[in-house]
Amino acid sequence: MKEDNLKIRFGPAGNSEKFYEDGHKSSLEAPKWIHDQGLNAFEYSFGRGIKLNEEMAVKLGQEAKKYDVAMSVHAPYYVNLATFETKKEEGNKKYIFDTFKMARLMGADRVTLHPGSCAKIDRKKAFLQNLSAFRDIFSILCEMGYEDIIICPETMGKLNQLGDVEEIIEMCSVDERIIPTIDFGHVNARTMGALKTQDDYKILLDTLENGIGKERVCRLHSHFSRIEFTDKGEKCHLTYDDTRFGPDFEPLAREIVRRKMKPRIICESKGTMARDARTFKDIYERVNAGTAAIF
Repeated sequence: MKEDNLKIRFGPAGNSEKFYEDGHKSSLEAPKWIHDQGLNAFEYSFGRGIKLNEEMAVKLGQEAKKYDVAMSVHAPYYVNLATFETKKEEGNKKYIFDTFKMARLMGADRVTLHPGSCAKIDRKKAFLQNLSAFRDIFSILCEMGYEDIIICPETMGKLNQLGDVEEIIEMCSVDERIIPTIDFGHVNARTMGALKTQDDYKILLDTLENGIGKERVCRLHSHFSRIEFTDKGEKCHLTYDDTRFGPDFEPLAREIVRRKMKPRIICESKGTMARDARTFKDIYERVNAGTAAIF
């Protein structure tokens, strides 16, 4: 599961409100539109099910390649690898295998995956079940020839969901080809707003490096948006202009520059994904230029 021409990339998860306001109706038009916004990544969501037909998937991939827009996809939200029910276990496999099939057709090189939920199961027991299922699915994916597509388990925002930083590190330890999706908004929500300063991001990224190594952290897959939270964790996504809740991107940008990282940053803001992704890119470029000027 190797990537070529690694560089930092910014882009939206799904189509922004502005995309439709500009008169676009089909996601086939998204790669050019994203390129025209000065962005170079796009995450297509199968969160509520795989409804895209294969012909459209191929065409979308062709458009993305034409405009140098790196494609990733998000597996269905209802995958829960912590289940002990055989029927649901088989359903999970089908959802994931179908997602990888579509990812291949559209030229996507990464698949983001939610680990699942504890429900009423003891957390440790639920996570061990999740880890066993994940290991099994990863092995089958390799046997099916999907080594060129990276599976990216995601940190989650609600406290009753599996997917805190340590659990994601353990999932990534299954194989060195796995890289995490670090959703900084989710991490901030489940830690009650702990990501405030550059040092906070440094501690988080140090933890990741100690767990999975510098090389994988360098090419991190990430989601970023402000997220409202309660004492139970994530409540809802916000626009970046809504500053009632964090996290802020600039401290992360400074740490990315300091570490010379090349992550893919996917914006999941509410309705303003592309605009906010461009804001993140502008912040990064300003910080990077300022750092270069010092030296």
